Amino acid sequence: MAVADFNQIRRSEHLPARIAGQIGREILEGRIAPGEKLPTEHLLAKTFGVSRSVVREAIAQLRNEGLVETRQGVGAFATEFGQRQSLRIEQGDLTDREAFKNLYQLRMPLEIEAAGLAALHHAADDLARLDETLEQMTGAEKWTEQGIVADLAFHRVVATATQNEYFPLFIGFIAERISLAIKAARAKAVLEEIVEVTIAEHVAIRDAIVSRDPAKARDAMRQHLIKAAGRLDLTLETC
Repeated sequence: MAVADFNQIRRSEHLPARIAGQIGREILEGRIAPGEKLPTEHLLAKTFGVSRSVVREAIAQLRNEGLVETRQGVGAFATEFGQRQSLRIEQGDLTDREAFKNLYQLRMPLEIEAAGLAALHHAADDLARLDETLEQMTGAEKWTEQGIVADLAFHRVVATATQNEYFPLFIGFIAERISLAIKAARAKAVLEEIVEVTIAEHVAIRDAIVSRDPAKARDAMRQHLIKAAGRLDLTLETC
């Protein structure tokens, strides 16, 4: 597959989702064969005109959809037909307010439990990656598309820190579907205020995980998700 077949992405579009869509179509329509290796992050970033972190998030979305598998130190490959997942939620389905609320409601118990397990099982490199994503989120001037990518990456790191491979699979899948609504909510908010509040909530989660206090980590994640839902004008049922 030639990387030149891809189109550069307009800045007004949600970058990881659009890139994942283009690559996913190439896979589903057979232009990227099962088992074929994708171009490197560097080449994809250059072709699409985006950063490598955006490409990584797009590849993560494709992995969550079962279209791509990654091999450490080797790269990303299109999966064989028999390995591909049947679970798919098209972004257009979430224009229905109730459907979006239901998906967000599903996110709550998964992420809350992930935070607790991350507090128990995280490794040193997980903490380093949490700090890296927080650094990327810090500062209103950085709270653009890259800030949203860093936000989603933070939650993915928490899921990975559970040391349970299914948490990042399901949490990543859901997070990608709600990311456009997150972007819309931030577009309507006072940027400096939402940056300050959101980062403080993520720092609280990080600190609770570092302290290896699962109850505190679960509570910090619960409070963050409830407040984030409020910023999306969602009222959730909580226990």
